[in-house]
Amino acid sequence: MNIITFLKIRFLSFFRDIFVYHTSSLEFRAKLLASVIAINHAISDCEEEILKDIAKKIYKNDPARSHLLVQVTKEYVNKIIEKNELDINALIKNIDNTLKSSKRFAYKINIKELKRFLKCSENDEETNTIQQRIIEFLQLEIKEYSL
Repeated sequence: MNIITFLKIRFLSFFRDIFVYHTSSLEFRAKLLASVIAINHAISDCEEEILKDIAKKIYKNDPARSHLLVQVTKEYVNKIIEKNELDINALIKNIDNTLKSSKRFAYKINIKELKRFLKCSENDEETNTIQQRIIEFLQLEIKEYSL
């Protein structure tokens, strides 16, 4: 990524509510991804690679938005890890509240893609189990809120 793209991503990240279209959709996706990643207490190389790949798939025709999704997801993960303004339970409750008010977001939950993160925690049974529980919760959310 060149310096211009990097600065553009940082600028859009900081002012995303003003300059980014459909920011609520991007924020929701970032929260979904962060809810699974943050259990690990750090973003591993494995998780970062999967995150970038998922973002590219979601926004295949918009690399800037893809990078922004990665950046916003990392922001949420860091807030949870550092216990700064957010914890995992609050994030999951926020996801649930968002789905209650905007049922259409249930279609943005891709369980298959979220399950890819499980391979990064195969050697940590506790982390893997919690990630599986979050994914199971999200599967129930899809059933409840899909139109």
